[in-house]
Amino acid sequence: MPDLSSYAAQLRGLADALEAQSEPGDDPFIPHPDTLEVINNRHTKRGQLNYAVPDQLQLQRRIRRYNADTDTAHGDIVALALDTWLRAKGYPPDLTPLKTEAP
Repeated sequence: MPDLSSYAAQLRGLADALEAQSEPGDDPFIPHPDTLEVINNRHTKRGQLNYAVPDQLQLQRRIRRYNADTDTAHGDIVALALDTWLRAKGYPPDLTPLKTEAP
């Protein structure tokens, strides 16, 4: 009998990735519950994200306006938008906790 363990591992990985994605719903812009949990946890370690984007898209102005209207932090707006888009494209995050080494 052929060894199918590599295929089983690939299928487990695919199943995990599909499970991490949002269920399709009426509104594709509703953030994933895991993402909201991370965003709402103010003890979450944050990193700087710097990319040059076209000025013509007026992203900074639009982010400021959305922040003024909703009181959502600028970084949270960017994180929610990028996470939702990347999940929709099939790139969910690996939200398993990072393992810390004991001293």
